[in-house]
Amino acid sequence: MIRVVVIDDEALVRSGFSLILNSVDDISVVGTGTGGEALQVIQAEKPDVLLLDIRMPDVDGLAVLNSIRRISPRPAVAMLTTFDADEYILTAFRLGASGFVLKDTEPRQLADFVRVLAGGGVVLSPKASQSLVQNHPAFASVLDEEAARVDLLTDRERDVLVLVAEGLSNTDIGQRLFLGAGTVKDHVSAILAKLGVSSRVQAALAAQRSGLLTRQDRSAGSAGS
Repeated sequence: MIRVVVIDDEALVRSGFSLILNSVDDISVVGTGTGGEALQVIQAEKPDVLLLDIRMPDVDGLAVLNSIRRISPRPAVAMLTTFDADEYILTAFRLGASGFVLKDTEPRQLADFVRVLAGGGVVLSPKASQSLVQNHPAFASVLDEEAARVDLLTDRERDVLVLVAEGLSNTDIGQRLFLGAGTVKDHVSAILAKLGVSSRVQAALAAQRSGLLTRQDRSAGSAGS
């Protein structure tokens, strides 16, 4: 059972997400709260996954995210956002968020996102990614600098990066590429270092921005023809 805590200043969001996630067999929302209640709820419930509103009037999500960096074990964190909160996303990545989820995400997709996070993968809402790049030139510039370093990767590291961008955990990547977990972990560490990023989410965004995922799709299509 995947244990989830939902932190949002709006009671309707908290209850809605709880209703959606508690309706599936393998996920349980074990706690909810506002930003000011977040640390207490997280420490008491020790969730596997934290869905955290990025903007709240009492204690915002970035402050909560910064505080839980000292908590062990630390939950996987996805920031809940709307398009008008784009400017906070890059900071959230730097603070170790594992992804971002739009509040209007489809119910079935929300449960899938939670499973990916619990498995050590990353979650990137395509619509939010596109909005970030289009509306925030500074963010796009940072991504382009990181994307340019994709050429520094070996062929195997590119294979691993593509699967990281698809949201796979190290275990799933190992199974897909017939590699040991330790080998995958080493590859991921090397990828982060070469790209100059600190999280799998940043690496995944760099892969998207570089066109690596598109090239991979074309290669797969050519191989199957």
